[in-house]
Order: sequence, then C-alpha cells, then structure tokens
Amino acid sequence: MENKKKNKFTFWDLVIFFTFYSVIGWCYEVFLEVVVYRWGFTNRGVLFGPYTPVYGFGALAFLLLVYPVIRNKKGGKKLAFIPVVFLLCMLIATAIELGTSYILEAVTGSWPWQTYADYAINFQARIALSPSIRFGLGGVLFLYVLQPIFEKICEKLGPKKTRTLAVVFLAVFAADCVYTFAIK
Repeated sequence: MENKKKNKFTFWDLVIFFTFYSVIGWCYEVFLEVVVYRWGFTNRGVLFGPYTPVYGFGALAFLLLVYPVIRNKKGGKKLAFIPVVFLLCMLIATAIELGTSYILEAVTGSWPWQTYADYAINFQARIALSPSIRFGLGGVLFLYVLQPIFEKICEKLGPKKTRTLAVVFLAVFAADCVYTFAIK
C-alpha cells in the first residue's frame, strides 16, 4: 500500500474496503433471509446493486476507530483484545444502525430491518440485542480475518490499479444512488 509505512490507509483503499464489506454485508443478509429464515430471496439493500452500504460504513468505522488498537499487535497480544474489539464493534454498529434507520425513514419512509420488532429485546424495531451481538462477532471476524486479506489484495494490486478499481466502484455506486433515489 502507498502509505503502509505510515500505517494508514489511502482514500482509495478505503473505497475498496467499503465496497468489499458492503457486498459481504449484502451476501450475509441474503443468506439469512434465504437459508436461515427461509423467507425467499429479495434484495436486502436499499440500492439496486448487490451491496448494503450500512455494512460498508460500519466496516470503515471499525477500521478507523477499532483496528488501530490491534493492527500491529502479534499473536497472544492481539488475541487478548478480542473482547474489547467485540464490544466496540457491537456498540459502533448498533449506533450506526440506529442512526441509519432514522435517515432511511426520513428519506424513504421506512427502513429494511423493521422485523426487529419480533426480537424480545429491541428499541422501536430499529436496533435489537441479537443483531447487535452478531455485529460484534462480525466485527471480530472482519478485523482479525478478512481485513488482513483485503490489505494484501490492495497491496498486490498496487496504488494505480487500486485507484482505478476504486474509481469504478465509486462510479457504479453513484449511478446506483441516482437511479434509486432520483429516478426510481
């Protein structure tokens, strides 16, 4: 990575990570809907494409706020932070989800996870304990397993290819936002 020595991500790296995690979040949501709950397939995102931006924003928050705590640690020292990473990711994701529910309600009239009313412990069907725990676990998986892989992918691509791919992702995402919120 361009700024590996500085131990920071470039803007283009963050766009790539945002996209990867948004797609993974969409796949996770579809998996839950089709395999776990057996409701059948629907697009679980608010946009047309196979990505759920709230997961991308959550992952970026994890990367910027939590990942620095463990990024340069090795072995047992890194593993010792799992409970802290879990709690931080759980709290951050829950706050993002709550805020996003209000934004989506203002913009579209609803939010996709209103089914949270079915959970025993929930707040206005906007956030619930069970998904919050899954977000904490997902944050641990993201930061300990997936993020090092994604960093290696960006490293292998190099700065120029990373930037080009990120620009393509931004263009697709922008076109999808225009289609979803202005045309559709």
